[in-house]
Amino acid sequence: MPVTTRAGAAIHSTTYGTGPREALLIHRGLGRGADWEAVSRGLAGTLSMTAFDMPGHGRSAPWDGEGEVQGRFVGIAAEFLEGPTDVIGHSFGATVALRLAVENPGMVRALVLIEPVFFAAALADHPHLRARLDTEFADVDAAQAAGDRLAAARAFTAIWGGGAAWEEIPEKQQQRLADGMPLIEATGPELFDDKAGLLEPGRLEALDIPVLLLQGNASPWIIEAISESLAARLPRAERAMIVGAGHMAPLTHAKQVASEIGRFLSLV
Repeated sequence: MPVTTRAGAAIHSTTYGTGPREALLIHRGLGRGADWEAVSRGLAGTLSMTAFDMPGHGRSAPWDGEGEVQGRFVGIAAEFLEGPTDVIGHSFGATVALRLAVENPGMVRALVLIEPVFFAAALADHPHLRARLDTEFADVDAAQAAGDRLAAARAFTAIWGGGAAWEEIPEKQQQRLADGMPLIEATGPELFDDKAGLLEPGRLEALDIPVLLLQGNASPWIIEAISESLAARLPRAERAMIVGAGHMAPLTHAKQVASEIGRFLSLV
């Protein structure tokens, strides 16, 4: 479990599997690379996988609060690419994976995007959804504005925690989630307003690689709109559903997630 310098940051990473294809696994916001352990067991014969902790997560260096979050994480991920690589991302990590592929032509062989929280994609096609989304995040935003990170984490988890009750989360983990809320807030320009310009005409349409958009049927309503919008722009995209899963499918339905990824990669 080495710590190496990537894009100027001390980054912890772990390897899983011994398969013939190289893969990079990018975790969700407030997660860590170890979140992929269960999924990796189902892919160990297919992929040689590297999972890393983003700054401010797991065992990597703290986030320093500087610069554009998504862009910095893309830069770190790019330094793990040594040749054409399958890239698998979850939630915010899926948005990092998508941007990584767009900005590094030829280095990403195939993409698996598990519930990418690229809200701007849905809003570009359905601007009327902004009011509903703002209402959904109202408690998170109010707690952030008041500087109450614990309340912000609780409200955020109510939406994106996959049904986990806050009271059932150990106190130490609650505090870790709270400590990460400033980083979540800092991702807004990329996720809601497309600061990176991924939706500019022709950018996603030029991504000529296989893409799997994977979601649970019990996930937040906005995920369906995001997946629909991305599928319309990505020329080689396909969609799949994990029945019974919510936003935390890689943790709650790891076997099914691994099965869908393995099926997809066997065909590309």
